[in-house]
Amino acid sequence: MKQNIHLLVIDPQNDFCDLPADWLGADASTGTQLQPALPVAGAHADMLRLADLIREGAGGIAGITVTLDSHHRFDIAHPTFWQARDGGAVAPFTAITAAQVRGGDYLPRDAAALPRALAYLDELERRGRYTLMVWPVHCEIGSWGHNVHAAVKAAYNAWEDEQAGVVEKIAKGSNPWTEHYSAIQAEVPDADDPGTSLNMRLVESLDRAELIVIAGEASSHCVKATTEHIAANLPSGRPAKLVLVTDCMSPVTGFEAQHQAFLNDMAARGVQLRSSAEVLPLLAANA
Repeated sequence: MKQNIHLLVIDPQNDFCDLPADWLGADASTGTQLQPALPVAGAHADMLRLADLIREGAGGIAGITVTLDSHHRFDIAHPTFWQARDGGAVAPFTAITAAQVRGGDYLPRDAAALPRALAYLDELERRGRYTLMVWPVHCEIGSWGHNVHAAVKAAYNAWEDEQAGVVEKIAKGSNPWTEHYSAIQAEVPDADDPGTSLNMRLVESLDRAELIVIAGEASSHCVKATTEHIAANLPSGRPAKLVLVTDCMSPVTGFEAQHQAFLNDMAARGVQLRSSAEVLPLLAANA
């Protein structure tokens, strides 16, 4: 009997991929070569393997969901939000704590944003999952960097054509006042924005599958956070139905320990860790 195997692809976007020069186009307005904003080492190869998996295993995939990191230029996790004590710019990959803001080391460029920013940092640190990280402006809505890696898009488009199906797209991250690594819930939900709250509709939809195959970028952040939230909230209580495709995801450079801790933790919870070569026969047998 054919199984319901669902593929969840997390943030397979240009800005996260270390694309080679021949995959980069030009900015039509300036003529300069486009560059990924936050390339993850190994991500391009990950996405090529994922595209092969989708194409070769298409008949065994019952559904595909793709999450899309979707930010505004002005965002609490972008340099555009912050300034240093002397009014200078804050460099990407700067971690900012509530204590540093209270001490004046870093401040919002808009002074009126200080109370809300501090309240956010206090709650973020109370939850203990992350320290605020200032990332390069990335996955800006409407930009080339926001677009899906071309090979992955071509593969899931072919699946749509062959299966007469629709790849569901889930946007996350458009609230500029909270970080939103997970596609299931923002790090600090905004009471005035339901889109930042726990997305049980998505979790319940995924849980209808016998297997939920997960790939994407980056394993240290968005894949990690999304998978953790899914595992913790599955109505079936069966994390063994989750399959992490370990060679179709990579960590942000410098966060390799978080990547490994994530894989170890998921394995301890019963989540399956498999390579794309191990997943393909499952899909082929399900066609």
